Amino acid sequence: MSKFFSLQNWIKAARPKTLSAAYTPVIIGASLAYVQDSLNVLVSLTALICATLIQIGTNFGNDYYDYKKGSDRVDRVGFKRMTATGLIQPSTMKSAAYLTMILAFFTGLYLVYVGGIIVLAVGVSSIIFGIMYTGGPYPLGYNGLGDLFVFIYFGLVATMTTYYLNTLEWSSVSFWAALIPGALSTNILVVNNLRDVEQDKISGKKTLGVLLGDKALKWEYTILLTLAFTIPPHFFVRLDASIWIFLPYLSLPLSLKLLLEIWSHKKKSSLNGTLEKTAAFMFLYGVLFTVGLIIA
Repeated sequence: MSKFFSLQNWIKAARPKTLSAAYTPVIIGASLAYVQDSLNVLVSLTALICATLIQIGTNFGNDYYDYKKGSDRVDRVGFKRMTATGLIQPSTMKSAAYLTMILAFFTGLYLVYVGGIIVLAVGVSSIIFGIMYTGGPYPLGYNGLGDLFVFIYFGLVATMTTYYLNTLEWSSVSFWAALIPGALSTNILVVNNLRDVEQDKISGKKTLGVLLGDKALKWEYTILLTLAFTIPPHFFVRLDASIWIFLPYLSLPLSLKLLLEIWSHKKKSSLNGTLEKTAAFMFLYGVLFTVGLIIA
């Protein structure tokens, strides 16, 4: 088989170890609907597929546009990129990014049928901003807006829209819960930017790390992680959740280990492992939070 059509290369380009950023908000939104006796399994599964396709399409787009803009260099510290290494042709990667987004759009038409025009606006904007993350005349990731995009779309939008599609109601409860995936998915990007600060400076990629420095990213990671841990007490005190809502605190030792790696790493290359563990932590936290809701 031609190397350009190697399944293994495409799996690497999709970055499966970071796809928890797509799964977790949908799982949390669906669990909130379940608590309200409003869970629609087909709707939730469709939302999960759409979220996953949009993230994969965004990852394909990043692989292509970072190569075109010269950000992926031979001395790259991060994970191997398929376009930059020649394992997938640029034109093929670009086509894959757009085809994946088109597939997400047509899959999401069922959600538009369920939820109406507002869901169409959410879906189309998600796709557009996914491409604009590294593509277009003003790429978000190259102008210090990547963190905001991830927090909003992989946190607030994904969680609250999943809840809305199940219940046909917008809820402040889903907003508070959405802060969890918003914070933890952004932390995946923070580790990525912390690892790549020096290379991003050279390539002209103005991430928050380039604009504010390493220490600012370390504090951002710490604050966002802390934010996630403030949500269970809020649910317990203000939203009448049961004691089971504190299940995510079982992940506290892992969070402290991640903080130690962020603050004391000696080599940037070691942050590749921290990035993967941050993504795994997000999924673990989300599952524990979901179980805490459902048990109650």
